[in-house]
Amino acid sequence: MDLTFSAEEEAFRAEVRDFLKAHLPTDLAEAEAQGFHMHRSQLAEWHRTLHEKGWIAPNWPSEFGGPGWTPIQKYIFEVEYGLANGPELSLIALSMAGPVICRFGSPEMKVRFLDPILRGDIWFCQGFSEPQSGSDLASLKTRAVLDGDDYVVTGQKIWTTSAHMADYMITLARTRFDGKPQAGLSMILIPMDAPGVTVRPILSIDGSHNVNEVFLDDVRVPRGNLVGEAHSGWTQAKFLLNNERTHNAYAGMLKRYVARIARAIDAAQGNGLSTQEAADYRRTLGILSIDVAALEWSVLRVLASAESPLLGAAASALKVRGSELLLRAGELELSIAGPQMAPRFRPDEASPHKAFASQWTPGKADQYLYFRAATIFGGSNEIQRGIIWSTLFRN
Repeated sequence: MDLTFSAEEEAFRAEVRDFLKAHLPTDLAEAEAQGFHMHRSQLAEWHRTLHEKGWIAPNWPSEFGGPGWTPIQKYIFEVEYGLANGPELSLIALSMAGPVICRFGSPEMKVRFLDPILRGDIWFCQGFSEPQSGSDLASLKTRAVLDGDDYVVTGQKIWTTSAHMADYMITLARTRFDGKPQAGLSMILIPMDAPGVTVRPILSIDGSHNVNEVFLDDVRVPRGNLVGEAHSGWTQAKFLLNNERTHNAYAGMLKRYVARIARAIDAAQGNGLSTQEAADYRRTLGILSIDVAALEWSVLRVLASAESPLLGAAASALKVRGSELLLRAGELELSIAGPQMAPRFRPDEASPHKAFASQWTPGKADQYLYFRAATIFGGSNEIQRGIIWSTLFRN
């Protein structure tokens, strides 16, 4: 298999770089680089810019508004977007709910939701995890009982990203209560302003409000908000999570980290870091760079593969490896900065690292703390290893 980029793909890379350089707002790129979680109102103009370019939904089929890119072009865009510090735009709607609706939604549902998602008028959150059902989704307890033309939904969701600014929640709920647990799940789109929906914030370890707990108390949802057939939610969830786990290889973010850490070593060496310490850090960074390159080739192999029973396991493997490399990168960056990375630390004039601290530390510690959860969200790495084992054993 030839995994080198063609001349056409390199030309596409140059086009993406030129566009981002010309149009990505500097303030958004700086906020993304410092790990801030931005509100949808801050991202609306940039969302419109990408939509007008036709690049807002790389993972959508072209007939529903996607750009018609090859898998390799999608990957190139993701990497270049990450290197340019492009901010995350309604990830749940564009990368998860949207593709699910494209694949499984009724014609009426596609008309209701797809264009508004592309325009940025509708944002989604994802209601999968529950207090006692995190990565083991088959054990979830939220119920959806059909009552006339409505489903009545009761339960609780937790760690729900962006629920406080979402219009809908793409939700897994139990609609059948006998047989295998997986066979009784359905996927439903719940309006977040429906009576009975309560959102409470959860402040994460970095002090930010990005995740929430959501309470569903006899929430009536029209039957037309059911995605696909009743009791088919497990199939839809696997499709959605495979998309999420491929995204969670973090290839673009990791390549950005490698470049940033290289600059950080140079900055620290000019402000008190010894030659030997700098050499040790560069050696560690070199090993990390090799591992990131290996991850990149693994992503490309998955993207170039035809449909196969092993693709789910491959997506899980990418998620495990990408999240672990992300933690290694963050730990290396913190190690270089030392106590200067502490969010509340103010270096005095005598500190040899003062210039380095003022240039590199804003937001970095908070970003590292937030991404400690990378091995958990999207399905914990322990669960992913179980998926890999069971898939290989079964095949």
